Amino acid sequence: MSKARTPGARSRARELAVQALYQQQITDHSSAELLSQFHERPDYARVDQAYFDSVLGSICEHQSELRGWIAEVADRPLVQLDPVELAILLLGFHELAEKPDVPFRVIINESVNLAKRFGAVDGHKYINAVLDQAVAKLRG
Repeated sequence: MSKARTPGARSRARELAVQALYQQQITDHSSAELLSQFHERPDYARVDQAYFDSVLGSICEHQSELRGWIAEVADRPLVQLDPVELAILLLGFHELAEKPDVPFRVIINESVNLAKRFGAVDGHKYINAVLDQAVAKLRG
């Protein structure tokens, strides 16, 4: 059963998703392997589990399409992006495209906060700029 009702559970699900997407870039694990590993982590009990599972599975399944969208608005090739920032962008683009019930400002704010917490010193500025462009593209 998902622990979605506690405050911050969705934010913690996003944090865990970024960590899983980062790990995938480093290890090339499948989504099934990532889900299995992250379900065993103690912090999984404190996240919106249904959201985490859904988002991670969908991002892994549609990663080439998401990467294509990111490449269209990014000012550099994806191979030059920091893996943490790419993970955050994958999550942000996915949410913009597939979660219309989540306001785009929330998605950008959450992504910027993730970049401040896990990314490079000024990475949050880059995340903000790229997602601002993505809003027009993915949400019209």
